[in-house]
Amino acid sequence: MPDQGQPFPEIRLPKIPARTIGLLVGAVVLLAILFSSVYTIEPEEVGVILTLGRYSRTSEPGLHVKAPFGIDKLYKVPVRRQLKEEFGFRTTQAGVRSEFARRGYEDESLMLTGDLNSAVVEWIVQYKISDAEQFLFRVRAPRETFRDISEAAMREIVGDRSVTEVLTTGRVEVADEVKLILQRLCEQYELGIDVQVVVLQNVNPPAPVQPSFNEVNEAIQEKEKLINQAVADYNQAIPRAEGEAHATILAAEGYALNRVNRAKGDVALFDALLTEYRKAPDVTRRRIYVESMREILAGMERKVIVDESLRGILPLLPLGKEEVKP
Repeated sequence: MPDQGQPFPEIRLPKIPARTIGLLVGAVVLLAILFSSVYTIEPEEVGVILTLGRYSRTSEPGLHVKAPFGIDKLYKVPVRRQLKEEFGFRTTQAGVRSEFARRGYEDESLMLTGDLNSAVVEWIVQYKISDAEQFLFRVRAPRETFRDISEAAMREIVGDRSVTEVLTTGRVEVADEVKLILQRLCEQYELGIDVQVVVLQNVNPPAPVQPSFNEVNEAIQEKEKLINQAVADYNQAIPRAEGEAHATILAAEGYALNRVNRAKGDVALFDALLTEYRKAPDVTRRRIYVESMREILAGMERKVIVDESLRGILPLLPLGKEEVKP
């Protein structure tokens, strides 16, 4: 360590030639020009170039060159990526079990229905940027504008329907009509956005009245269940009754046909007997008598035959008493 009375030794920098300094400055300038003029567009993007603040061209995916030092300004727009806007909630963590935050977004989701009831409507709008130039330069804040018109369209459609329709049967129709209105407004404002789909994520009554709504929904479901059961019983009983009626009609028709055929057979038999009777009346009459007696006597349990020539003796018959069989 030098003494305090002695000065520090003089430090002399090495002399750099002016040519070397010029080369270093040129290299730095060349690198700056290179980095500010060469750019890459990803496959899902396009690059919009402004030359001195005015739109110049649109670059497709790949490696391109532009004027350096801010003469050309580049904006990358993801035109091939599907974007989405969430209303009434925000996704805090996406995955197999996504997590959502709803606190603080009640102003977006709380709506008045057509029958003067309240409903909490949460929905998602998925869209693509169809025209990068319009998206960047036609509207000052395109994303905020798109969110505003999305909320306005949803409130318009929900305000024309009852709370029951919004909560149950009319959800798909509400989403479709909001998509049509939103697309028309995007074209009117030249936002350069193509609306892909509108999905009602969650529709519920407000928390203070949710138990009452749940009871009403349970009653409606029970009503529908009973109606379906009644329709099922009706559909089961009516075909069975119709089948039984048809079977009864067929049986009656068969009985009628049988009776008619038997009557025709009896007439044909009578005609045949009449023809034979006319040929030989005595023989035919005796034959009919014999055949008739044969049928009558065959069906009798007890027979008593009395000779017609018997006179003076009254036969004693056990009338009114059953014959005791050994």
